[in-house]
Amino acid sequence: MGSTRSHRLTAAIAGAVAVLAVGGGLSAAGAQEPPPPPVHSPVDPSVQAKVRSMTLEEKVGQLFVTYAYGRTADTPNPKNRAEFGVDTPAQVVQRYHLGGLIHFTWTDSLYDPHQIAELSNGVQQAAVSSGAGVPLLISTDQEQGQITRIGEPVTQLPGNMALGAGRSPEGAETSARITGEELRAMGLNQNFAPSGDVNVNPANPVIGVRSFSSDPALAAQLSAAAVHGYQDDANVAAATKHFPGHGDTNQDSHTDLPVIEHTREQWEQLDAPPFREAIAAGTDAVMSAHIVVPKLDDSGEPSTLSPTVLTGMLRDELGYRGVIVTDSLQMEGVRAKHSDAEIPVLALQAGADQLLMPQNLQVAIDGVLGAVRSGTLTEERIDASVERILEMKRKRGVLDSPFVDPAKVDQVVGSAEHREQAQRLTDRTTTVLRDDARELPLRDPGRVLVTGAGDEATAALAERFRARGREADSLPTGLTPNGGQVQQAVAAARAHDTVVVLTNAAWSETNAAQRDLVRALQDSGVRVVAAAVRDPYDAAHVEEVPTWLATYSDKPVAMESLARVLLGENSPTGKLPVPVPTADGAGERFPFGHGLSW
Repeated sequence: MGSTRSHRLTAAIAGAVAVLAVGGGLSAAGAQEPPPPPVHSPVDPSVQAKVRSMTLEEKVGQLFVTYAYGRTADTPNPKNRAEFGVDTPAQVVQRYHLGGLIHFTWTDSLYDPHQIAELSNGVQQAAVSSGAGVPLLISTDQEQGQITRIGEPVTQLPGNMALGAGRSPEGAETSARITGEELRAMGLNQNFAPSGDVNVNPANPVIGVRSFSSDPALAAQLSAAAVHGYQDDANVAAATKHFPGHGDTNQDSHTDLPVIEHTREQWEQLDAPPFREAIAAGTDAVMSAHIVVPKLDDSGEPSTLSPTVLTGMLRDELGYRGVIVTDSLQMEGVRAKHSDAEIPVLALQAGADQLLMPQNLQVAIDGVLGAVRSGTLTEERIDASVERILEMKRKRGVLDSPFVDPAKVDQVVGSAEHREQAQRLTDRTTTVLRDDARELPLRDPGRVLVTGAGDEATAALAERFRARGREADSLPTGLTPNGGQVQQAVAAARAHDTVVVLTNAAWSETNAAQRDLVRALQDSGVRVVAAAVRDPYDAAHVEEVPTWLATYSDKPVAMESLARVLLGENSPTGKLPVPVPTADGAGERFPFGHGLSW
């Protein structure tokens, strides 16, 4: 793996230098450039006055963003009592003087758009009627594609790598605008997106299709476009992540502390461009990564706790003056070396402002208060972060207009206009990788079986065939089909004329059964079309199938686009935003920019 990875990284750097040298608005000189000037205006005097009026406890509370359990602000939940010592989300906000709440399905916070709007209003009322009376930042991770916290009827979009295949800054801005407008209508005013990570490692288990591209210039261009879409168009705070760059790892920082061996030159060429462009676009926040990059900082600390990375690189070198938010402080990547009381203090010392999801909120707050009282942190340091957070709230209109009108939710969320725009931009992304047998488009598919990974994806694609008057059945086999499922799929295939088999991360060793399924279907003698509905890397791992496509997404909007290509309604225009390596990793099976059309 070491030599393969080195070969891939060298090729990626060479490609990055070539692209940067040709143009695209980025400099290949990197470190030779002087730091850019601050791109954010000074803190408004009204914000400074507000901070001066707050108690230390109220200011420290503004630093923290956490979750609370319940569909409404006043819903009691025993998990709130267990974790926070109170019963309802409103009481969590009031007790801890929180600066922000983040919503998940597992906290029962994201049930439907009207409920979300009412919940938003309820917790905002709790915030403005207690403590310092500062409204909340209400957030989630609605990246779209693989990371989509709020499902239908909210408009669904295919995600970053699909947008990279579409090669359209306008598409990336439109995707962010739609997402932001719908979040705002439900009362959410901060989105932890976009991912500016440059995915140069196909084995990356945590980024993958969350990245726009392996090409730093393309990733930078689309990251900046997304920031404009969220902030300028939808007035929702963006958070570009994960600084200094999480794209070249084969470990997941949720469960491990990844080590990335990029040199300073490699970081300048590969990882930095999206963050430079997002900063130039005015991103309200930058999220730190729980990774160790020894050649950038030899302390052994994760970047979230590194003054060299957050203050030295992000603030001093890149000139960033906005909010620095940590990734979740419950992740093992940041908890490996320090106690839960020390972690928020170290993050603040490193340069962070927003502290996301501490493992134990009371312990974290007490740790910061204790650090101020002991002199480890100064109150002026706390003030600086609170001023940045409140200035972000002011710019996004949160201080003046924290509430939403639930009666207007349906006018925005899942509107016909948004769905049509989402479909149009998704239609640009479907990529045909192989059509060796000249099977596409399917002029006479006959009876179609859609099988493979994903109950929803297989059902959605089969339904799209049926909507066009075609005979189609679906037979999902799961991510790891067993022998019986494979035999069942082969038997079903023989009763059909065409099989469309969907794969999802079939390149992974843990998903070898998916590859076995595709090969067994190909051996059945029925016409087989394979489509990778996540990473495009799958296509290099089953060479027996002569027809491969990539959608980068398993959402129904992507399945509609796939059906349009398969049946000849649309000509495919997607181009690979990443190279697809050979199965042994020694070379390239499909180069960056590859994509067939007709």
